[in-house]
Amino acid sequence: MPSCGYRERVGGNQILKTRMAESGFTQAELAEAVNADLRAAGYEGTVSDRTVRNWLTGKTRWPHHRQRAALEALFNCPVTELGFTTQGDRTPTAPPQGGVRRPVSDTDRTMRPTVAVPSFGPRQRVGLGDVERLLSKFALVIADDHRYGGKLTIEVQAAALAGEALALQARGTASQRVRAALYGCAASFTSSAMWAAIDGRRFDTAQRHFDRAASLAAFSGDSSIQFRIWSHAGSLYRHMARPVDALAANDVARRLPVARRDPLFASLGHARHAAIHGLTGDAGAVRQAVGHAQNALLQADPDEQRPVWITAFYDQAELENLAVAAHLALGDYEGAEARAHRSLALLRPEMRRTRAITTARLARAQLGQGDLEPAVTTAMSISADPTGQHPRVTGMLHDFGSALSLTARSSPHARTWDQYIHDGRRNP
Repeated sequence: MPSCGYRERVGGNQILKTRMAESGFTQAELAEAVNADLRAAGYEGTVSDRTVRNWLTGKTRWPHHRQRAALEALFNCPVTELGFTTQGDRTPTAPPQGGVRRPVSDTDRTMRPTVAVPSFGPRQRVGLGDVERLLSKFALVIADDHRYGGKLTIEVQAAALAGEALALQARGTASQRVRAALYGCAASFTSSAMWAAIDGRRFDTAQRHFDRAASLAAFSGDSSIQFRIWSHAGSLYRHMARPVDALAANDVARRLPVARRDPLFASLGHARHAAIHGLTGDAGAVRQAVGHAQNALLQADPDEQRPVWITAFYDQAELENLAVAAHLALGDYEGAEARAHRSLALLRPEMRRTRAITTARLARAQLGQGDLEPAVTTAMSISADPTGQHPRVTGMLHDFGSALSLTARSSPHARTWDQYIHDGRRNP
């Protein structure tokens, strides 16, 4: 029998669990939504996935007063209607019948920040302006991703934006169009968190983001967002060396209406298919997919309005970069080098992460042809700043060093590389 000091309820807080399910919140998303509300009220957002888990299990029965205020704003009801109880009350309060709410205590009312969203009165009206505000924040996350990529902070920022979108769903009224757009935002932001996890080699986390993003995208009805998520899934499985799953996921993306309607989406689908085919060793399929990608890109209208996530990165330079990956996987080092030079010549200045990745691929292609001095020079040209410390770049350079050692262990070029790694990249 538990002691009277035992705080975790048997069965946990089922009321909160039900309300979260009704609002579409996962534990992580509720944490981010509460943090967003706290930050909007001028406080630091310190709620974590573990915090929400403690609420659900009953380990924490009465959250901090600022967290209570945020929860009330999100669910538009007193926290006692979310299954929370004070230390002196062991029985969770059931939701009132007929939608009648009891007033919040005077203590809670006086402790709430005056700038927090009110819990009572008319629900907040959410409009397309709110969607545009979220998308403007998203554009900044996309820009950071292309500069640095793979960082946990980018993943967290994207997940936080998804939490904001779902918070607006939970605590506001909106038209069907706006609700679909909010689901689309949440799906797109979660997909960015997924890509950051892929880029950072956090594949288990990426898989969880994919599962959530796919369900949110279905609510949105937007095939461009669904394309992004399934295309990212194809990239996830490619990086995990699971080409069969990668081809299947990318095929889902390529069959979506947006890929049939817009040649730019079709081109990206074909280019990523080429990179996957490289893993299977099918040179004919690679050539065919790259050709289809090129033809579709030439047909794409550059003035057509498209989501920022695709216009921010996909162009001729990225097509060439994906072709580099395909040719490297095939062992066609000459073809990979030619494509890498074209990609580097076309890359936009802000694409620093992609430039580092392409340069590492170029070094590997040169090494594969036995050009030791150019290969080492190319690899050493990658800056040791944050882009050079990107997980994919460091992994590629590690593989480059291993291949160099196998090819010419006692050569002066191998010694130069070893010294560079010891003196330069370990102590940037």
